[in-house]
Amino acid sequence: MVIRTGGLDDPQVIALLELHAREMSDHSPPGTCHFLDLSGLKTPDITFLSAWDGNALLGVGALKQLDPLTGEVKSMRTVKTAQGRGVGAAMLDHIAMLARQRGYTALKLETGTGPLFEAAHGLYRRYGFTPCPPFAGYVETEFNRFYGMPLNVA
Repeated sequence: MVIRTGGLDDPQVIALLELHAREMSDHSPPGTCHFLDLSGLKTPDITFLSAWDGNALLGVGALKQLDPLTGEVKSMRTVKTAQGRGVGAAMLDHIAMLARQRGYTALKLETGTGPLFEAAHGLYRRYGFTPCPPFAGYVETEFNRFYGMPLNVA
């Protein structure tokens, strides 16, 4: 597996992000969905990453700078055929490495609840994320969950 910066113009990446948007919208109450579309992932405060096995896309993720010391994990998604192969953990490792290199002291993320989100919750807890209050203008609802993790800066 190779994780690269970029890939937003690749048809496989676009298709995975479109699937992600549909599923997030279909499984989230109105007003609680905070995924980024292609244009939202192309802003200067976002570093978009894609994981590959040769020419086959395995997954995507992104790191958003919230402030000089805090990053947010965004757009984590693994293709169905690669689920269970450690793609999410590898992506989190890469995101955390980038965050530490930038001097961030914390990573945060927002996600939903329900069956579609259970695997993600498990991954985040295993990785060391713990529940935290809403951040960056997010509004707390019964659906949304917020996690944070301190980073030891390299």
